[in-house]
Amino acid sequence: MADAAWLTQVRKGLLELCILNLLARESMYGYQIVKLLTDIPGLVISEGTVYPLLSRLKSDGLITDTLVESPHGPVRRTYVLTAVGRKQMRAMNEAWLQIDEAVRKLIAGEGP
Repeated sequence: MADAAWLTQVRKGLLELCILNLLARESMYGYQIVKLLTDIPGLVISEGTVYPLLSRLKSDGLITDTLVESPHGPVRRTYVLTAVGRKQMRAMNEAWLQIDEAVRKLIAGEGP
């Protein structure tokens, strides 16, 4: 089994990438993001992890938020990817794909 501390750091690093990619599809409210992320096998996240990250992404200018009336309950904070966020997401996706390919080759006994 993988070292717990190592696995926690990997998950934290991927969380931002996953959130930006979710918001590239459509605007979402926080709980919706949490529910979608918990469906990703192995990611293992909680609301206490996601909401501070959403706050940081907002302060970094990668996402914005608005309050939206809900017919099903209280007002919801909805998050939207900004143009800067979309650019950052594309750069992160490219970097992730390159890293993923290189690591897969190493695991298979190929590469440097």
